[in-house]
Amino acid sequence: MSSLVEFREVGFAYPPHPASPEGRAFAIRSLSFTVGQGEIFGVIGPNASGKTTLIRLLSRVLAPSQGEILLEGESLDRLPRAAVATRVAVVPQDVPQGFPHTVEELVLMGRYPRAPGRFFESDADRAVAREAMAMTGVIALSGERLDRLSGGERQRVILARALAQQPRLLVLDEPTAHLDLRYQAECAGLLRRLNRASALGIVLVSHDLSLAAELCDRLLLLAEGAAVRVGPAESVLEEATLEAAFGCRVVVDKHPVSRRPTVQVIWPGG
Repeated sequence: MSSLVEFREVGFAYPPHPASPEGRAFAIRSLSFTVGQGEIFGVIGPNASGKTTLIRLLSRVLAPSQGEILLEGESLDRLPRAAVATRVAVVPQDVPQGFPHTVEELVLMGRYPRAPGRFFESDADRAVAREAMAMTGVIALSGERLDRLSGGERQRVILARALAQQPRLLVLDEPTAHLDLRYQAECAGLLRRLNRASALGIVLVSHDLSLAAELCDRLLLLAEGAAVRVGPAESVLEEATLEAAFGCRVVVDKHPVSRRPTVQVIWPGG
């Protein structure tokens, strides 16, 4: 499997915050991993482990202070931002509210990187946007304003906008956070179909360890800005490893149907 993304000894540090102990700043340290073409790659870890910083580095919002990030063999820092946006699409965890736009208008914004100097969408753009809305189950909402939708509906609209970019890599930050059980299952099924049908590479950042194990080919466990372990879910989701990273007791079992690992917290006093 050829590499779609490669992190080579990547480092990055935020400026020290005055309120932090001893003026220390969070830093990513010597982070190395690859995401293969057509792979679903999961990123897990406790809060403040570096997951959000990784997304910002991958989408070129931030630039490494050391090391190199390669996208399809090209150094990310040498690519124009518009070129990055045609290859990498990010679905953020926080869904924007208060936009005075319809669902269709927002999804069409995903076409902008394909022709940044253009003011009006083409028929081809509209066809791509409608296909993206159909895939995510929001085409019936195309004329609705975004601020009138539920959190789960908005989340699927943002996913449709990302798909309208026609990226090679889809980066999702907690994609099921605002979804009920039915739409969580539908979202998981959609990601699998996209991955299999178009060899779309997916980086899934999630606090839901069981979901990550079910969907992902491999996992990266982060803690304090460093890689703890990279590999298949069975090798990463080990009780001792997770307890050290998250600071709590867990039980790792197997799903009765898929036989993928499932993780449950042992609540204090339980």
